Amino acid sequence: MQELEAQESIYPNSFIAGENDETVQTTLTFTYSEKYPGEVLLYEIFPPENLEDNDVSDILKLLALQAEENLGMVMIFTLVTAVQEKLNEIVDQIKTRREEKKQQEKEAEEAEKQLFHGTPITIENFLNRKAKFDEEFLEIKKKRMKEEEHGKQLFETDHNLDTSDIQFLEHAGNNVELEDDEDDPDYNPPDPESDSAD
Repeated sequence: MQELEAQESIYPNSFIAGENDETVQTTLTFTYSEKYPGEVLLYEIFPPENLEDNDVSDILKLLALQAEENLGMVMIFTLVTAVQEKLNEIVDQIKTRREEKKQQEKEAEEAEKQLFHGTPITIENFLNRKAKFDEEFLEIKKKRMKEEEHGKQLFETDHNLDTSDIQFLEHAGNNVELEDDEDDPDYNPPDPESDSAD
């Protein structure tokens, strides 16, 4: 078969995409039937290297779709090309995922450094923080002044507060019994002679 000879000369036994540690690889096998190309030929993928199960599943779906679309025509070249393109897409996805992971790790590392080192003090940072502190301090001062003003107004408007202490003392004075100091054993009365001597 000319198609088989052409495929063997174009493609090696397995298909490799990517470079270094980002390579993916698989081998495709095709089995011809007597009615080919009027009938879909059989194909297998093995052994997939660095391909996840969902990648293999996607490749098999792609092969089925391409085989159905090319029914009645010589199709191996089309199928192989489609798989090669899919492998290249997978390699691009692997690269993207690795770059995103590296970026996330770098950002996490930078965030951790910031926790330990803090923000460097610059004139601009200092002035911003001072302005914020002054603003907060002013708010607290205003709040205290309002509270003091409210207390003063309360005292000025409620005249009972003016006389409440006096009333309390008068009331308390009526109930207080004066003690007789002479009953106290420690009581030392002043000496009347010492007063006259002066």
